[in-house]
Amino acid sequence: QVQLVESGGGLVQPGGSLRLSCAGSGFTLEYYAVAWFRQAPGKEREGVSCVSSTDGSTYYADSVKGRFTISRDIAKTTVYLQMQSLKPEDTAVYYCATRVGRCANVGGVPIGVAYDSWGQGTQVTVSS
Repeated sequence: QVQLVESGGGLVQPGGSLRLSCAGSGFTLEYYAVAWFRQAPGKEREGVSCVSSTDGSTYYADSVKGRFTISRDIAKTTVYLQMQSLKPEDTAVYYCATRVGRCANVGGVPIGVAYDSWGQGTQVTVSS
């Protein structure tokens, strides 16, 4: 059974940094892609970033490119999202999700309906 648990969220000032973790079980990152999504109050869920199986290719939404970095530790079945230069508009609940094979993106943005298993989310609040 595939399970995902996010952690690392919290309150940070604008310009600050956070590192989110997505700890997985029941699968291996060598065969599964993992993506990060976020949902702000009153807004639709949006794809943020993804790391593919096999070659570990990475993808980012334009809104976070250059500020966020996705990485993975295959041995720990854990995917990280390092977030820097955070802005108030980054405030949201962040979710990780997984699917077999490569990332499912449109224009580099992960598409939520293509991912099968989801974590419970972790809150990120960027505010002074």
